[in-house]
Amino acid sequence: MAAAIPTSSVALHGNARHRCSTLTPISGCRLYRIKCSGENSTSNSPTKQESAPENALLKIAWYGSELLGIAASFLRPPSPVEAPDNYLNLATDGSGAVNRVAVVETIKQDFDRSYFVTGQLTLDAYEENCEFADPAGSFKGLRRFKRNCTNFGSLIDKSNMKLTKWEDFEDKGVGHWRFSCIMSFPWRPILSATGYTEYYFDAQSGKVCRHVEHWNVPKMALLKQILRPTRGFWLWKKDG
Repeated sequence: MAAAIPTSSVALHGNARHRCSTLTPISGCRLYRIKCSGENSTSNSPTKQESAPENALLKIAWYGSELLGIAASFLRPPSPVEAPDNYLNLATDGSGAVNRVAVVETIKQDFDRSYFVTGQLTLDAYEENCEFADPAGSFKGLRRFKRNCTNFGSLIDKSNMKLTKWEDFEDKGVGHWRFSCIMSFPWRPILSATGYTEYYFDAQSGKVCRHVEHWNVPKMALLKQILRPTRGFWLWKKDG
């Protein structure tokens, strides 16, 4: 009977880790026995574990900002001239569906009006029960979205929003944008990001039934921007 001394090695391939044990003969016998076992790498586990509290914190911040916007809407003085709803009856075809080209054109015009912070969007381009989603969460309701945009704008001193690219697909359009603003909080934080919004069109009405925002920055980075004072703020505060 040949005696053998086991040796082992660990190899990493992609996301999997393989451990091989080789029995090396010491009695001159040319018999090798290799036993390999593999297990998935858990290197991504901490990220998944950390994402849960991060998502919870982001949701709290999102709903908190919505409530803050509602409170600010009651505190701000009434405007002498309220901006009317941008309600435009879009042309429909024989089946009753609005023209896709017309919907896309109104979306581009809404970008020119910085609808994200003014709430001035073409209502007839959207389903009344349209779903609005972003990295923090989602909800349904065109009026709620318009209200949130208007209230968010009341928390901003200066802003700039620009549509940089538009893409057309069979069931949706994608608008790429660049956004920056100075918020009216006492520490004057600057929020700056790029991203894109997917506009899904309802097959029957032709209107937007889903409005999904994507930000090209990590979710927590957006929150940190809001919490970070403007450069020189503390020096200005001290001198004041």
